Amino acid sequence: MTGKSNKVKLTLTGWLILLPCLLFSQIVTPQDDQGFRCSSYIINGDTLPVLYLEQVYVWGSKSFMNTAEARQWDRLVHNVKVAYPYAKLAGIKFNDYNQKLSAVKSEREKKQMMKQAEDELQKQFGPELKELTFTQGKILLKLVDRQTSNSSYDIVREFRGKFMAFFWQGIGKLFGYNLKTKYDPLHEDADIERIVLMIENGTI
Repeated sequence: MTGKSNKVKLTLTGWLILLPCLLFSQIVTPQDDQGFRCSSYIINGDTLPVLYLEQVYVWGSKSFMNTAEARQWDRLVHNVKVAYPYAKLAGIKFNDYNQKLSAVKSEREKKQMMKQAEDELQKQFGPELKELTFTQGKILLKLVDRQTSNSSYDIVREFRGKFMAFFWQGIGKLFGYNLKTKYDPLHEDADIERIVLMIENGTI
């Protein structure tokens, strides 16, 4: 038995034919004479209903070689739970600011708007973020990239300019952080991705 079980991803986006669709339609609209509407294919004269379902993730039980490995997993779960809400908020804020900035043509007004946003975020979340541990900070950088599809370096460069991005990248490296960190859910960060999906599904 290996220390880590592999994640199996099942994508149920195929089509379900006649009987399942009819059963589902009876459950959803039992009083509707028109039935349940869905897409369909016509193959050799037969009409086959089609239903598209969301992705489903299935994992085997998590196994550990020893208690030290189990404690390491528990710490990772705790750290991801701490960092993930901030990363999720970063994704929301990133999209919000992008929309606002797209409507502004003046570079001066853009700089003023971003400086104001920076001050607001610093006032609201600065004290909390300073309480993050080093490991939680590194996980947060990865999760920001996951939520925004942009590294923290790219975000700073886009909103505050190349000089500020270079400056904060230099400061970050002094403390062991790399703002250019990218998220790798299939390899290096597979365990983090698993934990995030479990958080989103309400299983942990």
